[in-house]
Amino acid sequence: MERLWSKSFILMTIGMFCLFVSFYMLYPTLPLFIKEIGGNESQVGLVMGVFMLSAVIIRPFVGWLLDRFGSRQFLIFGLLCFGTAMYLYNWIGGIFVLMVLRAFHGITWGFSTTSFLTGITDLIPTTRRGEGLGWAGMAMTLAMAIGPMFGLWLAQNFSYYSLFLYACGLAVVALCLTIGAKIPEKPRESTGKIQLFERSVLPISISVFFLFIAYGGITTFIPLFADSINVNSGTFFLVYAVTIILVRPIAGKLSDRYSEVIVIIPSLVVTILALIILSFSTNVLGMLISAVIYGIGFGSSQPALQAATIRLVSPNRTGIANASFSTATDLGIGLGAIILGWVSQYASYQVLFTVSAMSVVFSMLLFTLYTRRLKKDNENHSLIRNAN
Repeated sequence: MERLWSKSFILMTIGMFCLFVSFYMLYPTLPLFIKEIGGNESQVGLVMGVFMLSAVIIRPFVGWLLDRFGSRQFLIFGLLCFGTAMYLYNWIGGIFVLMVLRAFHGITWGFSTTSFLTGITDLIPTTRRGEGLGWAGMAMTLAMAIGPMFGLWLAQNFSYYSLFLYACGLAVVALCLTIGAKIPEKPRESTGKIQLFERSVLPISISVFFLFIAYGGITTFIPLFADSINVNSGTFFLVYAVTIILVRPIAGKLSDRYSEVIVIIPSLVVTILALIILSFSTNVLGMLISAVIYGIGFGSSQPALQAATIRLVSPNRTGIANASFSTATDLGIGLGAIILGWVSQYASYQVLFTVSAMSVVFSMLLFTLYTRRLKKDNENHSLIRNAN
């Protein structure tokens, strides 16, 4: 069996964990910071949205650059700029300047994350891609659990200056770890033409988009829902994170051994079940059961979908494929928060989580239809080759 746990893979995975902790430290704290400098609710949404929009716009260009020139130099550039942006928050005194900084910060996020995913993909043996991406995905999930709690603790017990300084420091740590890793610069072929999206992975990207609409609803509204039933939302995310730690290595190995389809479709069914249970939850027990089931479903499907995305393209197209995958996730999270926020204004949390479950149903149906079509196309190609 080919080696997965090389020194470079470990350094890159820890580095990505540090980067994502830095990012998630701002998730619950930046809206409070915006209010403190005089912003209102609509400006909070605008400032948060500018970041995501900038990342979505820049990712396809980053993917093209990675396929043409390699990932290492753009990863270092992205991390340098990301850390600089974090430090510059300390000098913000108004909403307009903050919006400009958020746009710049979103661009650095697009560079950093797309380069990280491509660099790690190049380090993983092809036969262990599902397992390797599962571990990398776990680093991002752990960051989602730790980052918000750490950020709130710093802001509440120290200051926003300390918050931004620590976030900047984590970006520097990620940069140092990346410099210490040896990322293979695999031969790339390019016509020189910028392609903003990888067409061959479009069906899977649409499926990912609908899956992450529900994820956007979970990350945004679980704290509010938990508060409405007098439950600590941190309990949900802690149980969810622990579940993913346990399930992702197993799901990754199953994906490598039997195929991504064997993992993805059952995982999406489990995710739907988790959201339905959550919609009927009225106490901590219901939330914990939902957290475990959601961790199993989403934690298994996300890395398998990414592995399937990479498998559909040639090695010289992994950059644009990762950019397409990340664009689908960012759009899903951003639009999911906006759409489900509108739902929450006119309906109950039960309806909100039911709508989230329906979004995953669309994701499963689209992926199932695509895999059937892909299987049929492969069978037709085999018949043509045999006839010839």
